[in-house]
Amino acid sequence: MKIDISCCPQLQMLLWNRKNIIELEDKEALSLYEANWRFIEPEKMTPEERDVLDQLIYTVGNGVLNV
Repeated sequence: MKIDISCCPQLQMLLWNRKNIIELEDKEALSLYEANWRFIEPEKMTPEERDVLDQLIYTVGNGVLNV
């Protein structure tokens, strides 16, 4: 499953060093969230991004966010 990062400002922030990225594979997106959680500001997540993250946790992470 591909993740459209346009609704995910916190995920976009993690991609500061990658140009022209508009989609990520679901496993890569969850991996980025997990590896860089210390930089994420959950209170700044949009409702859409929170839904995306919840879906990633459920489908890819087997219900667990490893942070």
